Amino acid sequence: MTDLLIRNARLVNEGREFDADVWVHNGRIEKIASSIEGVSASTEIDAAGQYLLPGMIDDQVHFRDPGAPHKGSFASESRAAVSGGITSVMDMPNTNPPTLTLEALAAKEQRAASCSRVNYGFHFGVSHDNLDTVAALDPSRVAAVKVFMGASTGNMLVDDLPALERLFRDCPTVLLTHCEHTPRIREREAQWQARYGDDIPAAEHPAIRDAEACYQSSSLAVSLARRYGTQLHVLHITTARELGLFQPGPLAGKQITAEVCAHHLYFDEGDYAALGHLIKCNPAIKTKADRDALRQALLCGRLDIIGTDHAPHTLEEKQRPYLQAPAGLPLVQHALPSLLELVADDLLPLPLLVEKTSHAVAERFAIEQRGYLREGYWADLALVERLAEPRPVAADPILAHCGWTPFQGRSFRHAVRSTLVSGQLAWHDGQVKDDCQGLPLRYQRG
Repeated sequence: MTDLLIRNARLVNEGREFDADVWVHNGRIEKIASSIEGVSASTEIDAAGQYLLPGMIDDQVHFRDPGAPHKGSFASESRAAVSGGITSVMDMPNTNPPTLTLEALAAKEQRAASCSRVNYGFHFGVSHDNLDTVAALDPSRVAAVKVFMGASTGNMLVDDLPALERLFRDCPTVLLTHCEHTPRIREREAQWQARYGDDIPAAEHPAIRDAEACYQSSSLAVSLARRYGTQLHVLHITTARELGLFQPGPLAGKQITAEVCAHHLYFDEGDYAALGHLIKCNPAIKTKADRDALRQALLCGRLDIIGTDHAPHTLEEKQRPYLQAPAGLPLVQHALPSLLELVADDLLPLPLLVEKTSHAVAERFAIEQRGYLREGYWADLALVERLAEPRPVAADPILAHCGWTPFQGRSFRHAVRSTLVSGQLAWHDGQVKDDCQGLPLRYQRG
């Protein structure tokens, strides 16, 4: 690993903004000071007052590897991620084969080690058949355990109460939940199909997967966690009603935490008219009132983390009728720029955005020496440029394998100029550095 010196940066870290130089040596932050002299670095970057942030740690991505190379792979999606200032990811278990065994986990680790531009970790999946394996997991081996308490694919849906009670009682580490109540969704799908046939309008998606379906499932998850003392993290909250299930305030000391995704903070139901199935995702993008409530919940701390739920599909798949069009959006390239729009509009302080995308993720998942701008920590950094004029998304190539973005037609007021992953320059001035290799995340757990 080479030495790198970043001069004249505006650092954003642990609630502060301040001007400093940063020296990166052997993959780590060697020194942070107002001025660093006498260092011979092989690469030097003049930040010229641009923001230097800890890289975004995305705790929920679907990189489709293995099993769906036509949608994406660790190689393709990690390249998109570094271009968007994401330096570490945690991949979801619903691949093919699913991550339900230690053998499947090891195979995914090997695939990422060969081609990932970002640092990587993996969530372990749950089915009715592997509860013994889950209970015996080494907590330092996985990022978390993921259960689909709502509609999913294959055998990864766990929705009967005895199995859920056992899981919440015995899970040895953080338990992630996708919360939607399947019976209500299936009933409403049938009602809408009777009304529209196979041509259900995309705008009906939030009515089919409605707030009640979310609340029934998320409230069950929270009640089970309280009963069994589970370390619970509820993914992709989408409704104002669900927010009442979570306590405001800082993440430290919380047993139950909650997350929101970038697209649920950016889009609302009015965007279906133009984007249709391109913004079909589960849980659904809902009303403007819900979106605004999610934004406010970041400010008071009811929502602790921001992720992406990056889940690419091909354009051909997205153009199918409603019941066949898959749910999920490619997001890692543009998530951070879209979130910086909230900063530009004075809706979210930049230090708080950094807390929700970096600090809090590192704390919730006990990630070793990442997520902060601290001497001795791994140098996972994003240098963000404040643009003189908004840049159209269409001005840059789409790096996700699927080749499209839900942000088509939009412009952003910030851009990621440089990304460092474990001290390696992974993205700089519009180019991915393909000699960068991400490292496995390590977890400080007993």
